[in-house]
Amino acid sequence: MLLTAVTRLPSFARPLWNPDEGYLATQARQLAAGGTLYETVVDRKPPLLPWLYRAAFALFGDESLWPLRVAASLAVLASALLLASLARRRWGEGAGRFAGVCLVLASVALVPEDTQAATFEVFMVPWTVLAMWCADRGRWAWAGVAVAGAVLTKQTGGAVLVPVLWLLWSRRMRPRYALGRPLSGLSAGAVLPVLAAALLHGPARFVFWTATGSGSYMSADGAMGHALLRALANGGLLLAGCLPMTAALLYVMRTRVRARSRTRKGSRPPAAPGTGSDRTTDVWIWLAASAAAVCVGFQFFGHYFLQLTPAVALLAAEALRHLTSRAAKAAIALNSLVTAGLLGWALWLFPSAELAHQQRLADEVRSRTSRAEPVLLWGMHPEGYWFAERAPASRYLTAGFLTNFSGGRGGARVGERYAMTGAWPYFRRELARRPPELIVDDSRGKPYGAVHTPTLRAYLARHYERVDTVDGAVLYARSPRPAP
Repeated sequence: MLLTAVTRLPSFARPLWNPDEGYLATQARQLAAGGTLYETVVDRKPPLLPWLYRAAFALFGDESLWPLRVAASLAVLASALLLASLARRRWGEGAGRFAGVCLVLASVALVPEDTQAATFEVFMVPWTVLAMWCADRGRWAWAGVAVAGAVLTKQTGGAVLVPVLWLLWSRRMRPRYALGRPLSGLSAGAVLPVLAAALLHGPARFVFWTATGSGSYMSADGAMGHALLRALANGGLLLAGCLPMTAALLYVMRTRVRARSRTRKGSRPPAAPGTGSDRTTDVWIWLAASAAAVCVGFQFFGHYFLQLTPAVALLAAEALRHLTSRAAKAAIALNSLVTAGLLGWALWLFPSAELAHQQRLADEVRSRTSRAEPVLLWGMHPEGYWFAERAPASRYLTAGFLTNFSGGRGGARVGERYAMTGAWPYFRRELARRPPELIVDDSRGKPYGAVHTPTLRAYLARHYERVDTVDGAVLYARSPRPAP
């Protein structure tokens, strides 16, 4: 608990860490104002986290994200405790301690804006660990519920179903063990909560926004090189952040390979993979399934890699128990030093220029509009709405929905023709029904700017006039009379 509190301390040092937090905070305010999820409040994500933000704001107010920071810390702690319990059941008390500590250390082994933010992967990981914990104990219905919880937090959380199914399949060799009832319980637990969420929010809208409506966003055409560089950078950073524990794992694996090689040359036949005392086959499957989930969409943002940390920590814990006590403690101590460096980076060295820009821009928006007047922030930073305490004029909180721009693409396949299906007709109706009092083009030279977007450019020319700039962001106010 103390280690978790220390590693999560930097999360309280800033009002906001990344645009995902700003998006969720703005969504929560819209829901509080009577918005409807997947209709007047939209995102490409499942509903669990927006409603968690909404509940936290209802209990503690919507001026700060500190309740969500506490909830994120508890999520990391729950993940560590469940993983420690899983490791202890398999390999003993020492492995349990190693597993919990390794997971907490790995949870901050990326760029601070990816690890300290209270966003999707942080809350998804406990569900995935819970699914494995239940499956390891044969509690298949609850394992299914945990899988559903992971999916309803972020779609890629469903990857944990692969190792859960492997655990179920591996029990078929036990005497009088029938797969029918466990499989039925697992299926019901996994399907029913997702089905209930779909019925609650409207099946067609739910499926569109969480699955079928992101074709252009998921495509890596024209940006594969950029995506691979991002994957290598974030994967390398995670490896560096977990290097001592990973080195211990590689050392033990090498020792086992040599031992098996010597066994093959001797009189005893080698043990079948996965049948020894290590019991790690399902963990390797978990790691592979999580890695495949990270690759979905070819975005490779840093926070995606948090899905790998439970399996990495569990494998490291199993390896550390084979070392001498001094060597294992040295590995943990070295990894703690790496973690201390990452925490120092988060507290004192991580850039804050973009955060300061969004706060200055929000101050300007607040000074030019009243609380009842909607505004449109044409950019990729929806936290501006939250900082400014102004309602968005559109359900599309970022320009990405209307132009397909994404930071993981480097500017490839950007433009109106790559927008989500039906987005521009709906957007035009929104502007006609309730014109924003102020429009801010915060593209700052990016390819989704108003100058590159004919429909928005024409709308600004007819109805708005340029009034100011703030650090490169251009502000447009409504004209007294529209141009012909």
